Amino acid sequence: MSAHEIKLTINGERHCDVVESRMHLADYLRGRKGLTGTHLGCEHGVCGACTILVDGASARSCLMLAVQADGKDIRTVESLAGADGELHELQRLFAQRHALQCGFCTPGVLMTIIEMKADFAGAVVDEARVREALSGNLCRCTGYQGIVEAALDYLNSNGAPGASSRNGAVK
Repeated sequence: MSAHEIKLTINGERHCDVVESRMHLADYLRGRKGLTGTHLGCEHGVCGACTILVDGASARSCLMLAVQADGKDIRTVESLAGADGELHELQRLFAQRHALQCGFCTPGVLMTIIEMKADFAGAVVDEARVREALSGNLCRCTGYQGIVEAALDYLNSNGAPGASSRNGAVK
């Protein structure tokens, strides 16, 4: 197998590494960078547990090779909480709305909703739009109602994405 140098930004930090051609981005993030919030579920891109943001757009890190991330801006669920450990507004809403149980799907769901906040900034988002966006994130525990309620609270709040660390900005 051949190795390639990659340079990328992960959660606001620049990284330069040498990776094997066939290493998946999820394995690189988890194994090399210790960012274990990116979960591996189906490893076929169906469950959404490995969803991250690549240049602001959601991507399945189990389907993307690490070499494809060269030059990209990667954002994982670890980017949400503040440096002091303070939870992101969306994470707090998940707790308040009982939107998580086992938590396995939660990182991918959170990142999908973060992308939505940027995509629909200033627009009122309805339940149907949230359910459509989350249709690629499988959850076996919650029944989705708490997730949808937390997403609606967050997406329809007045805070603009990137306004503070609690509203989507990477420190």
